[in-house]
Amino acid sequence: MVTPEQVTANLKATAQSFDLPFGEGTMVYNSRLAQEVGLWAQSYGRANEFHDAAFNAYFVDGRNLADKGVILDLAASAGLDVAQAEEIIDLRSYAGAVDRDWAKARELELVAAPTFLMKDQRLVGAKPYQVLEKMVAQAVGDAQNP
Repeated sequence: MVTPEQVTANLKATAQSFDLPFGEGTMVYNSRLAQEVGLWAQSYGRANEFHDAAFNAYFVDGRNLADKGVILDLAASAGLDVAQAEEIIDLRSYAGAVDRDWAKARELELVAAPTFLMKDQRLVGAKPYQVLEKMVAQAVGDAQNP
């Protein structure tokens, strides 16, 4: 069985291999609210900004993604309307959409993010661009030569 310390060490090593910042987080927080607000941010074309802010908040600064105030700070930093973000959280407007995403992930047996699926190929975890490029090229080649 893999320990939480081993998981953290693996994440840190992966982050370092991609020159990504990674803090010394010691807590695990429920990211459900961040997922819901992230889907809302996507509807405004601000998903990348929100997800980047959430990544840094959690993995670099060790902030609690289950805290409404933290999520509202992230929404503001992503250029989203904070009052509207608060309403999205309070009404849980995107809860059903996140439930559907989770159901689809279970159906596809996705257990880690990111996971890349293409035809019968599956890559789990952050991978160098060249690995993803090879996966796409192989899938395209397979499609052209059935």
